[in-house]
This record gives sequence, C-alpha cells and structure tokens, in this order.
Amino acid sequence: MKVLSSLRAAKVRHKDCKVVRRHGRVYVICKTNPRFKAVQGGKKKR
Repeated sequence: MKVLSSLRAAKVRHKDCKVVRRHGRVYVICKTNPRFKAVQGGKKKR
C-alpha cells in the first residue's frame, strides 16, 4: 500500500478503485487489482 499526498491520481488508475474514509484516513481500495491500494493521512497527535 502506497502513502500518497494526492489520491486523485490514484482513483483514476483503475475503474474499480474506490475512495473510502476510515478512522480519519482516506483509503483507495481496489478489489480486482490490490496493488492499487493507497492511503492518505496519518495519526492525529494529541
């Protein structure tokens, strides 16, 4: 899974890629081709 600063380019790599928000992070998931997985955002400091 790649850590990217811009997920816009990651979304258009494949037609099955979806952008999902989970726990304050933004993920690009692709079930048909898992090598396109990407994440944006990290831990929040307290």
